[in-house]
Amino acid sequence: MTTAPNTLARPNRHPLRTAALFLATITTGLTAGVYTDWSNTIMPGLADVDDRTFVAAFQSLDVAISNPLFLGVEFTGSLLLIALALFLHLRSGQRAVLVWLSVALAAYLVSVVITMGVNEPLNTQLRSVTDAASDADFAAARALLDEARWTAWNTVRALATLTAFGALAWSLVVHRRR
Repeated sequence: MTTAPNTLARPNRHPLRTAALFLATITTGLTAGVYTDWSNTIMPGLADVDDRTFVAAFQSLDVAISNPLFLGVEFTGSLLLIALALFLHLRSGQRAVLVWLSVALAAYLVSVVITMGVNEPLNTQLRSVTDAASDADFAAARALLDEARWTAWNTVRALATLTAFGALAWSLVVHRRR
């Protein structure tokens, strides 16, 4: 007696799709954490210090964050991995995943635009201060950053990356249900 083929075969799994989605979620979560930490701890902590301490600490933190792990893996890697996950899911038939990946990509792009259009130009202005000596020099240097503007826009990019992270996390749930 011949048996009928198993019509309830395991779903068609694509490890590369899953891996790209998983790595996009992890790196985006790390980036969201960095921005959220700046909004919730670093900037409020620096708000209470004198101008000399603020400038020295901010410049030191700026140098420390400009490293391959953050810039390459988290900041840029997140964007590339979200785009890769979206591309790999285009023909998957998983419309719900595509919707959430599109939300994640759009939200992450908002954070990139804010970074390049607001935060990084302000960082560059403060980075250019190398010869501050007097209290007035440090006060002028601190004013270059425009703390309130930097912090407000950083909070927006934190919310954008948290949105991207949430959308990616939900994409993983939907992807695995498929």
